Amino acid sequence: MSARCCAGQVSELACCCGSAGCALCCGCCPKFRQSRSTRFMYLFYFTLVIIPCCVMMSPSVMKQMTEHIPFFEDFCKGIKAGDTCENLVGYSAVYRVCFGMACFFFVFCVLTFKVNNSKSCRASIHNGFWFFKLLLLGAMCSGAFFIPDQETFLNVWRYVGAVGSFFFICIQLLLIVEFAHKWNKNWTAGTVRNKLWYASLSLATLIMYSIAVGGLALMAVFYTQWDDCMDNKILLGVHGGLCVLISLAAISPCVQNRQPHSGLLQPGLISCYVTYLTFSALTSKPEKVVKDEHGKNVTICVPDFGQDFRRDESMVTWLGTLLLVVCISYSCLTSTTRSSSDALQRRYGAPELEVARCCFCFGPDGEDTEEQQNVKEGPRVIYDEKKGTVYSYSYFHFVLLLASLYVMMTLTSWFHYENATIETFFVGSWSIFWVKMASCWMCVLLYLWTLVAPLCCPSRQFSV
Repeated sequence: MSARCCAGQVSELACCCGSAGCALCCGCCPKFRQSRSTRFMYLFYFTLVIIPCCVMMSPSVMKQMTEHIPFFEDFCKGIKAGDTCENLVGYSAVYRVCFGMACFFFVFCVLTFKVNNSKSCRASIHNGFWFFKLLLLGAMCSGAFFIPDQETFLNVWRYVGAVGSFFFICIQLLLIVEFAHKWNKNWTAGTVRNKLWYASLSLATLIMYSIAVGGLALMAVFYTQWDDCMDNKILLGVHGGLCVLISLAAISPCVQNRQPHSGLLQPGLISCYVTYLTFSALTSKPEKVVKDEHGKNVTICVPDFGQDFRRDESMVTWLGTLLLVVCISYSCLTSTTRSSSDALQRRYGAPELEVARCCFCFGPDGEDTEEQQNVKEGPRVIYDEKKGTVYSYSYFHFVLLLASLYVMMTLTSWFHYENATIETFFVGSWSIFWVKMASCWMCVLLYLWTLVAPLCCPSRQFSV
């Protein structure tokens, strides 16, 4: 027992200070692939930076810290951050910390460029030395507070963040469109061997359109009024029309001639996403307040139960922030898999080799059996990248770099940064509203382009 404990401690030390892969702490836990543990460790570091960013955007949390932490003011004066650490709060502090995190991922993006397996020295740095990388990340985030000419830096960095956030959103939208095509392609391939896949396709399509139509109908009920809310009515009408447009385009004869597998499943999924973005945008709009017949201020064009949810602003804020972190982390993971990278580069397998599966977004069953049997090393780590990397190291860091910029812009309310706080994160902002609207329209345009491109460029080979 002592020998096993000693071996575990040596393994953890090698993970933190050497190039060994990290495993789960418990000996009874299943073995963990190095390719997965590395990505989770970087996401853990990513989350460690987001947490203080959220605190920096929360005056109430800083007030609680000032009142309840002994010697807090002495500490603030000691690090020259002001009497109550006022230099460590607000949008400018978040900009600096996210600048340090973005620089950290940029360094590793360059360092790991063209790494093809885990045997090289650069791959060892990427997969290990976690203690030193944590020190480096902390040093970069702290060093950003000593950048001279802060005003110029903040103005330039704001626009860099906006551009990086735009590219991060584009990557996610491209993957959603490619996911819709991949889903339809995989399940359609199953109909060749088993006609029951037709039933699965029909059921999934029906569910997608039911969600889209039901969602738009509910928004029409709760976010519009008979004699007001004209902007919401126009918005819902336009987005409903876009859903009809992409559905008709997908089954039009000219598209069917070039893409026989195009059906209603893809536009159904895109319609669901458009409905979600529309709902998210409506909830992000600043509240419209008018006076009633008694002269009292009344909020209109929002659901009545929405005001009840806002009573406990603290719970809504922190649950929403947690959801934001989880969604961004999931996006970073799914954006950097090998299949996602192939999809972004429009590389696909042969249609005749497609095997229909319910969980088609994961690898086929039994894909990793040989790996598990032949590449086991260490107590609880599977080194699965000796022959070739499972994902692009450089691209993974590039996505995390863009995610850092997206978090920075989202937490600081994009271009309404002066009065932004984490408590008002879900109250409403025109910047956030238009970002979500632009994302919605861009998603529709990307999907329409995948339908129209083969018609516009008939000499080129398109595979969707």
